[in-house]
Amino acid sequence: MEFGFLLKYYKFFIAGTSNTLMLSALTVVFGLIGGIFLSIMKISPFKPTQKIASFYIAFIRGTPLLVQLYIVYYGLKDIPMFAAGVVAMSINSSAYIAEIIRAGIAAVDKGQFEATKSLGMTTSMAYKEVILPQAFKNILPALGNEFIVLIKESAIVSIIGLHDLMYNVDTIRGITYKPFEPLIVAALIYFVLTAGLSKVVESVERRLQVSD
Repeated sequence: MEFGFLLKYYKFFIAGTSNTLMLSALTVVFGLIGGIFLSIMKISPFKPTQKIASFYIAFIRGTPLLVQLYIVYYGLKDIPMFAAGVVAMSINSSAYIAEIIRAGIAAVDKGQFEATKSLGMTTSMAYKEVILPQAFKNILPALGNEFIVLIKESAIVSIIGLHDLMYNVDTIRGITYKPFEPLIVAALIYFVLTAGLSKVVESVERRLQVSD
């Protein structure tokens, strides 16, 4: 194996990694927001809201991300590639995060709900101040895994021409006629990103355990 091409094309890797990180970060934010709303809708006592959330989650989890990406990209005309990637991945991620959060909320002792009512809290205030913070501690490992999966799955956006890490790696492979070595570099970069995120999640988890 020969990696001399890195001296000439390292900027491709840097730019691709930067776009991958930006895409993943925005997806995490929007996916988390969407997941919170969907989970609350699913456990709502209002039946139509439950059914809407349940159908959305079932449909998104039951269809491939690639199909969803194509639907967003070709369905929303004139949308920039980066925006299409963020929207598609956020839609997909929110469905999975919703189920994680719902399970975390279900694990919170019912007495906590009753305590918030006795204190005169509104439902939204109870979730914001009491329920969600406790649920977050329960689901942090699962959320961390979901975020790690997001970084790896972001490679699929290269299919629509978004210049993420995988797209730029394919470009380098075409220019240098080296089909193997650029993939090794990409694999190492993805590993560093996911391993680093795993360490961050573990650190936050330890701090939350100490606070308890």
